[in-house]
Amino acid sequence: MSELPEMRASDSERERIAERLRDAVAEGRLTMEEFNDRLDAAYRARTHGELEPLVSDLPAPGTTIESPATAPAATSSGDRPVRWADRIGGLATSKFAFAVWGGFSRRGRWTAPRSFNAYAVMGGGELDLREAHFEDREVVIRCFAVMGGIDVIVPPELNVEVNGFGFMGGFDESGSDEALPDPAAPRVRITGFALMGGIDVRRKRTKAERQRLKAEREQARRHGRLHKGDDPRELG
Repeated sequence: MSELPEMRASDSERERIAERLRDAVAEGRLTMEEFNDRLDAAYRARTHGELEPLVSDLPAPGTTIESPATAPAATSSGDRPVRWADRIGGLATSKFAFAVWGGFSRRGRWTAPRSFNAYAVMGGGELDLREAHFEDREVVIRCFAVMGGIDVIVPPELNVEVNGFGFMGGFDESGSDEALPDPAAPRVRITGFALMGGIDVRRKRTKAERQRLKAEREQARRHGRLHKGDDPRELG
């Protein structure tokens, strides 16, 4: 942080530190005890000087320091195909989200619990599961929006069941990517209620994943193995 240590911290700055801590525990850089202590300190912090030490020993967002020999076998970052077994298990890093006249966000390498509750009252929220890990193979996400909205973004391969209800609002599933659920992927049930608001479940690939698939198609066409409309994931 470049601000003076005595400068007062804002809610958004505290939440930004909390997101870095969630990423760190998901990557195994912090124990759950360390994570809980630092998260509590982050939300109690009044100045930048109190926030900075909480992440001073963590790499900057987006930094990868693992060698190829020790890096995970697969991720959803787009560098290589997803291996769901690598993303199932571990302790949840967040169990609920709440927004009143504001917003919340869960994205990146966070670990979704077996049961997650999200509330948006005259506000908005985003739950992005494209790079998330999962505490178990079966996950339930309950979304409640009152004069607000919640976006849930999932990868096309995830097994998703949507059965929420909207009154003077919507509870919808959409997405431009074709849904191709993977039997090895976790099963996520998204339910809840929207009153004069909306909950939208969207299937969407990350930009890196779209670029990787495009590169695979181009490479396959150069070698005469792929015709227009074919899916490169079906090639050996």
